[in-house]
Amino acid sequence: MSSSYDKYQKRRLISSYFSVIISISLVLFLLGLLGLLVLNTKKVADHFKEKIALSVYLKDNAKEIEVNRLQKRLSIADYTKSVTYISKEQAAEEQSKKIGEDFLSYLGYNPLQNSMDVFLKADFVSPEALEEITTDISSKSFVDEVVYDKPLIALLNDNVKRISFWVLVISGVFTFIAVLLINSSIRLSVYSKRFIIKTMQMVGATKGFIRKPFIWNSIKLGIIGAFLAIAGVAMVLYYLNKSFLELNLLNDTLLIVGLFVGILLMGIIITWVSTFFATQRFLNLRTDQLYS
Repeated sequence: MSSSYDKYQKRRLISSYFSVIISISLVLFLLGLLGLLVLNTKKVADHFKEKIALSVYLKDNAKEIEVNRLQKRLSIADYTKSVTYISKEQAAEEQSKKIGEDFLSYLGYNPLQNSMDVFLKADFVSPEALEEITTDISSKSFVDEVVYDKPLIALLNDNVKRISFWVLVISGVFTFIAVLLINSSIRLSVYSKRFIIKTMQMVGATKGFIRKPFIWNSIKLGIIGAFLAIAGVAMVLYYLNKSFLELNLLNDTLLIVGLFVGILLMGIIITWVSTFFATQRFLNLRTDQLYS
């Protein structure tokens, strides 16, 4: 009879531990995904910003030495990611491919201009910085016009700010919910041992002595749950990196390690704090209150 009861208790204990680990790992996995989103929001935004070109149209009488000097100057500028020179012949060829016919044959001349496409670093893709860069380039006598998509730049910057704000808000809300869920799971686990806690207290064990094994056990469960969550986030990260190679998600090793360490620390801290307060509650209960 005693053996059967012991087996039943062991199964119950394993089931309780399993449910706590699953709860912790799922919650930390969601937090990890949110962390991944927060860390890469800027990278995604920067990726789109750096796809926007500043088109510098050159006058037909521009000398080759002047054009080369400008291209070299733009290439080494702090704000430049890359510069591409496009001759009027290349521009005509690309335009012909777009419209599906050779428009030069019936025009009889090439109306297009030699130009440069300047792709800027993301930090300089703002209305103020672009205005300053445009003014500087336009001051050259052989530059005819500098063009960029002003409405698109303004819209992109506004959307990036809006999305970043809401990502942070949602992350905060989810973190709070995560703490509540893990806390609830651990409290249920401690609740099932409330009579053991009170018995140890009645025979003279101190609160710290009683609390210690519960906290250590919960931390171990938190670490196991954190490693499961890290494995899940790593799989998602690997899949996203394969799907969006241009974002180079695996290149920022320091950020990824920081995210994984953060998940592990969250698992340890939340379980430690939750177990401390859960055991404290039952340690402060009177014996007649254990049944309520």
